[in-house]
Amino acid sequence: MKPNDVAIRKRTQIAQANKTMFIWIAMASALVGSAVVVSVFLAQKAIFNEKVLMEKQKTVSALDNNNKVAPELEDQIRVLDTNQALISSKANEDDQAIQVILDALPSEGNSLAVGASLQNKLLAGVPGLTSVQSLQVDPIVGLESLSTSTTTVDASATTGANEITFRLVVKGSQDAIKMVLQNFERSIRLIQITSLQIETQQDGQLMTVQAKAFYEPAKTIELQDKVVNP
Repeated sequence: MKPNDVAIRKRTQIAQANKTMFIWIAMASALVGSAVVVSVFLAQKAIFNEKVLMEKQKTVSALDNNNKVAPELEDQIRVLDTNQALISSKANEDDQAIQVILDALPSEGNSLAVGASLQNKLLAGVPGLTSVQSLQVDPIVGLESLSTSTTTVDASATTGANEITFRLVVKGSQDAIKMVLQNFERSIRLIQITSLQIETQQDGQLMTVQAKAFYEPAKTIELQDKVVNP
């Protein structure tokens, strides 16, 4: 065999070996790259599944805790239903005693309703009460608007201590003034007097009262869907 033929054959074998090696390296790189991509995907999937399981566990824990405290809450409500003070304050005989608490703390802040209750129930029909010289109920900031003839209430905007402040000035006999204060005390609605001034005049007594009523916004309990981002 000629020397040139041997050299050509060796170069051909080297080139073939290089080609084969390149193919194997390319295949190995492709396999490694695919393995890395699959590993990253599986890791992300595992992390996401862990987040979902954590949220589910929170829900299960909350439901389990609610189930545990529910019997205690039911027992407390049964005790309230036997409270003689609440029973004696019921507006209707068919109402449960706990309804008195709900009546004392309405779910809506409505200053007009407070004014109507003061005028029509607590001050009306009091013997010896000669006049109601002033009755002012303050609108609830953030809840009520006085731009129209009616009061608009946004139940979602609850601020402060859920108070409705009012001021009134009444004139009458000593017994009438005493009865007005007793009406405040016996009122189903919770009323706290913050300032009280009584002046004795020739034709009776003049009482100036600053007070506040309260309300408690209703609570909504509902199941919600929560999106867990991967």
